[in-house]
Amino acid sequence: MAYEDWISATCQGDDPMFFAIIDFSFGKPVGVASYLRIIPESGSIEVGHVHYSPRLQRSRAATEAMYLMMKNAFDLGYRRYEWKCDSLNAPSCAAANRLGFFFEGIFRQATTYRGRNRDTAWYSIIDSEWPQLEGAFTEWLSDSNFDQDGNQRVALSKLTLAGLKRAAR
Repeated sequence: MAYEDWISATCQGDDPMFFAIIDFSFGKPVGVASYLRIIPESGSIEVGHVHYSPRLQRSRAATEAMYLMMKNAFDLGYRRYEWKCDSLNAPSCAAANRLGFFFEGIFRQATTYRGRNRDTAWYSIIDSEWPQLEGAFTEWLSDSNFDQDGNQRVALSKLTLAGLKRAAR
């Protein structure tokens, strides 16, 4: 019931704007993610409330879902795509790095959470970086990057890092 209460309280408006992530191999939802802090006037949008079922976690489809959300935001004309998380959430920080987000710093005591001060790690991708990162995602997602067992040949983090180094030149 707690999840249903959270959905009713959080997911019904325009900001955050939620998306279901569907596994088409069996036609069921396997996760959710949202756009939030949607500010068209300044061209800024954040991805958040990323919740993946065990079936989606650490999968090619999970990466593709994040790629499609990024692509959509930049195709809509947003200039800045943000990722924020608790600085103690190592898996979320690692995911932001793997996906090619630039670490901008820590907002100390940005909020309180579960009875403690929460420092928030800020990450972003900006429009000038997107073409290189989009190429990295396209290369990583291609069938040629995966063997017959579905194992990646080249890590996405290697491709996104190379893309960001090229974009910085």
